[in-house]
Amino acid sequence: MHYTLRQLEVFLAVARTENISRAAETLAMSQSAVSGALSELERHFDVLLFDRIGKRLQLNELGRVLWPRVEALLVQAGELELALKQHSEVGNLHIGATLTIGNYIAVELIARFMRDQPGARVSLDVGNTAEIVRKVLNFEIDLALIEGEMQHTDLDVSPWLEDELVVFCAPQHPLAKRAALTDSDLKAATWIVRESGSGTRQAFEKAMSGLLPELNIMLELQHTEAIKRAVEAGLGLGCISRVALQDAFRRGSLCPLAVPQRDFRRHFYFVLHRHKYRSAGMQRWLSLCHDYRGAR
Repeated sequence: MHYTLRQLEVFLAVARTENISRAAETLAMSQSAVSGALSELERHFDVLLFDRIGKRLQLNELGRVLWPRVEALLVQAGELELALKQHSEVGNLHIGATLTIGNYIAVELIARFMRDQPGARVSLDVGNTAEIVRKVLNFEIDLALIEGEMQHTDLDVSPWLEDELVVFCAPQHPLAKRAALTDSDLKAATWIVRESGSGTRQAFEKAMSGLLPELNIMLELQHTEAIKRAVEAGLGLGCISRVALQDAFRRGSLCPLAVPQRDFRRHFYFVLHRHKYRSAGMQRWLSLCHDYRGAR
């Protein structure tokens, strides 16, 4: 074999960072060692994998084609090493989740996974849909659970759980006792909503189609808990997943509002890179998530 796994690790690190010094930091190597390993790999096969633009290295077409194959090879090599050391095939798992799923569902799933797979290590990245999808595309995470609809030629996206958004307010809000809100009520209200790029904001805008230019959006916040606190303080109406509101509704600190003329239903989705190697750990995680769906 005329290349080393270390050279492939260097290739991936440079592909992700597009910079020798940042790649060296991620690999705990010197810049000269990273540069040398990459140069040796290219020189041996008489190829160029990057276009050099000043200090930035940008993947060329050959590099883009090889990236997912190198990624898959290194994942399999890591699994083999772990199996040799621990007689286990599960390995480490790096999950991504959007904020509602990460804060209210993913931790329970991780706990179940680790109980079923003793010795497995799971890490979780939580962010909005745009951020998590970017990490899937860059092979920074193995797979993700997201709230927003997403289409990309390199993504494998499939429905997971059914969900719905709920409009809500504080108990003392003037609309709290209304049996149902009209579109006029929605336009007259003050709103606290999620930021652009989040799946919740995407679903909210879809549900409010035709009204968006007339809605009075006072605050855009990145976290559901911050929205709940702002609404509890009487600053306006919110609209987030029912999953994030169940405890507050039971306590009576927040009140659901009926908006029957608007469709707030949506799905949560699985997202994987189309060329990502499906490791044993990933397959078992997906199976666990499907079982969770069946239990709801």
